[in-house]
Amino acid sequence: MENKQKDSHACTMEKIISLCKRRGFVYQASEIYGGQAGAWDYGPLGVDFKRNIQNAWWHYMIQLHDDVVGLDSAIFQHHTTWKASGHVDHFSDPMVDCLECNARHRADKMIEDFSAANPDKAPSKPVDTMSHDEMKVFIDENINCPTCGSKNRKYTAVREFNLMFKTYQGPISDDSHLIYLRPETCQGIFTDFKSIVQSNRMKIPFGVAQVGKSFRNEIIFKNFIFRTCEFEQMEMEYFCKPGTEDETFSRWRKERWAFYLKYGIPENQLKWHHHDKLAHYAKDAYDITYNFPIGFEEIEGIHSRTDFDLSQHQTYSKKDMSYIDQEDGNNRYIPYVVETSAGLNRNFLMFLCEAYEEENVGTDGNEDYRTVLHLHPRLSPITVAVLPLMKKDGLSEKAKEIQHLLKEDFVTDFDTSGTVGKRYRRQDEVGTPFCVTVDYDTIQENKDDGSKNELFNTVTVRFRDSMKQERISIDELVPFIQKAIRDYKPVERKDR
Repeated sequence: MENKQKDSHACTMEKIISLCKRRGFVYQASEIYGGQAGAWDYGPLGVDFKRNIQNAWWHYMIQLHDDVVGLDSAIFQHHTTWKASGHVDHFSDPMVDCLECNARHRADKMIEDFSAANPDKAPSKPVDTMSHDEMKVFIDENINCPTCGSKNRKYTAVREFNLMFKTYQGPISDDSHLIYLRPETCQGIFTDFKSIVQSNRMKIPFGVAQVGKSFRNEIIFKNFIFRTCEFEQMEMEYFCKPGTEDETFSRWRKERWAFYLKYGIPENQLKWHHHDKLAHYAKDAYDITYNFPIGFEEIEGIHSRTDFDLSQHQTYSKKDMSYIDQEDGNNRYIPYVVETSAGLNRNFLMFLCEAYEEENVGTDGNEDYRTVLHLHPRLSPITVAVLPLMKKDGLSEKAKEIQHLLKEDFVTDFDTSGTVGKRYRRQDEVGTPFCVTVDYDTIQENKDDGSKNELFNTVTVRFRDSMKQERISIDELVPFIQKAIRDYKPVERKDR
């Protein structure tokens, strides 16, 4: 897909990738060996940024909701888990091969990308409702191979490709030792449902949230960290009484939309996508999509899953998965489930894309562009950078003292390389919301004429978004920054 903007200073995927590698957010996995397809390493800034997103999600889902608890289930589940869930038989994507270059493609994504570039030639029905034969006919008639560009359009039949990684536990490679890397985190929540109810005395309705790694053997990998074989999900399964699932579904759609607004995603950059073709277990399903440089793509799904999952596990395990509702005359039923499932890696990419700006800060008609990440302070990998004006005359030592003062409450950086202006620009580029500058007024109790220096024991706090500066007493520095974080308002971008 084409970049949505043509402005030379607009955010593009290429700029994001370059920034990530240059500044230590994301590296290609196994790069010294030529790289590993679909795998990425998160560098010093990237791992903190990702953890902050996870913590923000956890705070929103767990800390702010009395009816949601946490879980960390195992990656390795009993292989029957995936038979019960339907993944063994149904977890697949439509695949087609080019017969000229042997490249493999996801048939549905080929059609979606073609339709985005050629809306007047889009198929008459949604892609997710097309049969394999209909996909094949459309591809043969319209789409040149994305890899080799052949106009002959010689492709294999569309067939299903199972996305699960399988291996064997122990020294024997047979079906009794078969095990899968989990393709989603939620099944651990379902298998632990009864234990959670009993151990924590949970009452319907309630939710269980977790963050964890999942693995999918994707047909293709593209768009940087957007689609990978190893990724992290932030999922919540909310259990409710049958008959209340529509109200619950509506509630969590509103809640999850509000989360993104809270952390600085403008409403006009988000869009709902309703699933025209539902999974076999689903009553209703929506995706929250974000306007990436490549177009609107999914960042989170909200699904009404009925009682399918618990019923399936009851059938396969022979264990009673019903809930006894003491507040409803001990009525026994299998709870219905509403799921919210967000991709942590996709959230990572979304927040970077949204925060990225090449801002002209020149004056008097002059151009002077700075690259800045307008990240919410709770998400920024570095909260405060401490910058001594000079390395000499005790300034660096005093700055180190201040950094140690701040470390207990914030993630800090200490930078002495280059001019203060250049250091500001480096911190802007990685999204640091506050810079603290230590100068001679900080350390000199008296002025040169012997009079009292009113600025003694103060520092300059510089704000990333506005570039404004404020003089603050060192004793007040921690609560000042804490209040600035609490009161932070996302930037209203001129380019939005």
